[in-house]
Amino acid sequence: MNLERLYKVLLGPVISEKSAVVADKGNQVVFKVVKTATKPEIKAAVEKLFNVNVRDVRVLNVKGKTKRTRFGLGQRSDWKKAYVRLEQGQEIDFAIAE
Repeated sequence: MNLERLYKVLLGPVISEKSAVVADKGNQVVFKVVKTATKPEIKAAVEKLFNVNVRDVRVLNVKGKTKRTRFGLGQRSDWKKAYVRLEQGQEIDFAIAE
């Protein structure tokens, strides 16, 4: 895969209560990814950027919320979320990664 593409696949971690629970229980990390990203691309990007072994990747499309503005109804953009399960003993510390 193209190295430049791998650097653009991951947009950032998703920080929420649910992602914290999933990280503690299932050794998983949640990322916001490009809408056109595939599972093999996400796996390769995480392994390349963070030097960890990925067991599997699950993705889901998140529908953007409808919001009211002073100009009427607006729509937030749809986005894609990836749940990345790491091998046993592997972890990603975002404080060190920055």
